[in-house]
Amino acid sequence: MPLTLDSPIVDEQTTLSRPWTTVVWNDPVNLMSYVAYVFRSYFGFDRGTAERLMLQVHNEGRAIVATGGREAMERHVEAMHGYGLWATLEQVPA
Repeated sequence: MPLTLDSPIVDEQTTLSRPWTTVVWNDPVNLMSYVAYVFRSYFGFDRGTAERLMLQVHNEGRAIVATGGREAMERHVEAMHGYGLWATLEQVPA
């Protein structure tokens, strides 16, 4: 005879994975105009956003240019390396 339960006992915890970011770092090689060009051409940012992020890289040493899933951010980092920019990925702190 099969065993049946009146109601299943469920002990689930839902945890959302924290997003990741693509960080572009200042370097002594690339011109500011080139960095803004990369941001516009690769990410599709408008001129104002690209300039703001480029100035953040220049003045603060880094800028977060994208946020999302790990695989997408890894692709962005690889693309930035292809353009000759220094970039890393970081997980958003808890």
